[in-house]
Amino acid sequence: PQVSEVVFSPGESHCATGDEDGSVRVWSLASMELVIQFQVLNQSCLCLAWSPPSCGHPEQQQVVAGYSDGTLRVFSIARTSMELKMHPHRAALTALAFSTDGQTILSGDKDGVVAVSRLRTGITFRVLSDHRGAPISAIQSTSKKYGDLGVEGTDLWLAASGDQRISVWASDWLRDRCELLDWLSFPAPATLAATGRPPPSLAAFCPWDGALLVCVGLGAREEVLFYSLRQKQVVEKMSLPFFARSLSLSSGARFMAIGFAECTLRLVDCESGAAQDFSGHDGPVHLCRFTPSARLLFTAAHSEILVWEVPGH
Repeated sequence: PQVSEVVFSPGESHCATGDEDGSVRVWSLASMELVIQFQVLNQSCLCLAWSPPSCGHPEQQQVVAGYSDGTLRVFSIARTSMELKMHPHRAALTALAFSTDGQTILSGDKDGVVAVSRLRTGITFRVLSDHRGAPISAIQSTSKKYGDLGVEGTDLWLAASGDQRISVWASDWLRDRCELLDWLSFPAPATLAATGRPPPSLAAFCPWDGALLVCVGLGAREEVLFYSLRQKQVVEKMSLPFFARSLSLSSGARFMAIGFAECTLRLVDCESGAAQDFSGHDGPVHLCRFTPSARLLFTAAHSEILVWEVPGH
């Protein structure tokens, strides 16, 4: 079974992996030993999120998992039990994120619907259908200053969908406020001969410049696009050897990791522009994730996970 996601505890003591066999496994990062396993029968776990540092004490840490039947399950790490099950979607979940205060969950599904749910009550209080018709391929939330970018709100979040579209929103979930900040549409990439399907549309907020989006799989060429939310335009392009299958950005050292279907991984130093390619997987690198400190990089191909030490740490 394929590994669908890897997420990390804020203190970097543990990581969790989601699997298409329905399992969520929690591992000790020091020993790489399995600590907890949550199993859901006859479902695939397709996306995961670990509660952010703002959620308080370590014993309150939770992992939220999204499944192929449209359900979300909230697991307590300390109590090793399921605390809540919600059903905000009719289609399989494909992307998940916590709000920056950890009180709200954003989830996206195969049909392009984004649901916003309260963690304490399990109630879905907002449904956004702007991306309907294409699967949500990425959801990410980051904090913002209240009046920054000319809008109110404490969170900045994005949703990317498989039809090369990205929406960017400013929200204050405690007041149930949500405002569209930007809408990006790109031409479709040339279909990959190898797989017969386009690469995933992926986007992430740049950790060292919150007003910058980093996008791959958008547009007709094999490249990384840097889009400025202030200037409302692409401000930089970086060409790639192939279309990207996965993307991760580190907040400390300005590194970007990109996985390719061609079994290789590229590490880019965004400060100097230097790039280095690595091989080690024998399948498409469909997942790459830096740990919060960027000391380690996890990559996955099929059911195999490789752990890389990042230079400069």
